[in-house]
Amino acid sequence: MAFVITSPCIGEKAAECVQVCPVDCIHEGEDMYYIDPDICIDCGACEAVCPVEAIYPEEDVPEEEQKFIQLNRDFFKNK
Repeated sequence: MAFVITSPCIGEKAAECVQVCPVDCIHEGEDMYYIDPDICIDCGACEAVCPVEAIYPEEDVPEEEQKFIQLNRDFFKNK
C-alpha cells in the first residue's frame, strides 16, 4: 500500500510533501506531483503537510478520485 496524490494537487504544486518525504518517492510532473508506489514506505509524512489535502492512503482514496491510483503508478512506469 502506498499514498496517492489526487486532483486537488493539479496546478497547486506547493511541494511541502517533497520536502518531508524520507525516501524521495514524490516526483514533480507537468501539472502535479506523483508518489512512486514501489518506493513509498507508507509513513504518512506527506499527507500531514499537504496544504490542499490531496494525499490519501491508497485504500482511502475517495471514489471520485480512484483514477489517480493508476495515474500515480503510470507516471513511474517508464522512469
